[in-house]
Amino acid sequence: MDKIKIAIVGVGNCASSLIQGIYYYQKKGADDAIGLMHREIGGYGPGDIEVVAAFDIDRRKVGKDLSEAIFAPPNCTTVFCDVPETGIKVSMGHVLDGVAPHMKDYPEDQTFVVADEEPVDVVEVLRESGAEILLNYLPVGSEEAARFYARCALDAGVAYINNMPVFIASDPEWAGKFEERGIPIVGDDIKAQLGATITHRTLANLFKRRGVKLDRTYQINTGGNTDFLNMLNRDRLDSKKESKTEAVQSILGDDRLEPENIHIGPSDYIPWQKDNKICFLRMEGRLFGDVPMNLELRLSVEDSPNSAGCVIDAIRCCKLGIERGVAGPLTSISAYTMKHPPEQYTDDEAARMVDEFIEGKRER
Repeated sequence: MDKIKIAIVGVGNCASSLIQGIYYYQKKGADDAIGLMHREIGGYGPGDIEVVAAFDIDRRKVGKDLSEAIFAPPNCTTVFCDVPETGIKVSMGHVLDGVAPHMKDYPEDQTFVVADEEPVDVVEVLRESGAEILLNYLPVGSEEAARFYARCALDAGVAYINNMPVFIASDPEWAGKFEERGIPIVGDDIKAQLGATITHRTLANLFKRRGVKLDRTYQINTGGNTDFLNMLNRDRLDSKKESKTEAVQSILGDDRLEPENIHIGPSDYIPWQKDNKICFLRMEGRLFGDVPMNLELRLSVEDSPNSAGCVIDAIRCCKLGIERGVAGPLTSISAYTMKHPPEQYTDDEAARMVDEFIEGKRER
């Protein structure tokens, strides 16, 4: 089978984990391929994905081979696989609103260092590389930049996977543009394979199915990567909070909580945690006889490999969409892997829909 040719915007921790995973699973058989939700999708394994172009703005990454750039500062995620030289040089991207002003106040090994280079013609690079899918890994709050690269994908005729919380796949106007162009889109805001949001959703669904009235809940997260440093600027978090909150509220249906009774969002940046993310979750409710109960949970995960576990499925489903001529949002894989998809479904239902899509029993 042909390779699935992808391009990446933002060569950070998440991109590092994804690229390591592509090579890692090439060496694994069906019996020891731990950590995959789907070993194969439409005949494609993780090793059938090939990165053909990459964009970043950090001087320690731009111009470097991708195999070197994914381990350059400020990346700090776990290294679990050696990556051979790829022959793909990281291109200078467009900064736009991708770097928050406060980031310059931190040590270079923790923050972005913008390269003194002219940005490339993104559409031209995409066309020349033969990329079929463009992955957006920009920092939270990069509203202008996310839309710029979405427009580049449209102009180049490549599919778009929007892994960050700017609403594109879930915005009917943008979704319509991809449908008109005849190319698929997946989004918005990637879930973790087993992270804070999916755990919170699962517990909210458990409360509902067991007849427990959920009265109040919070989810507070801490971490030490550039994502958490970037999110210290609360002005960049409107879409992120909406995305994470709606992911839980959608499970509650008619029992949605009032805004004052639900708080979901990043809490603080702790440098020594690096790519480790710690979630503190509390849920307060009432059982049989209106008797109160509460649940507290602490979850510790390596943030970026957790993300890659979902993205590697999104890429392969997007490829199936391309092969089948599907245009516009892929609702099944978006609901399964994204916090703010075009249509919300329970996780069990989304998993069933994805299996039906893979088998060809569902259009999108």
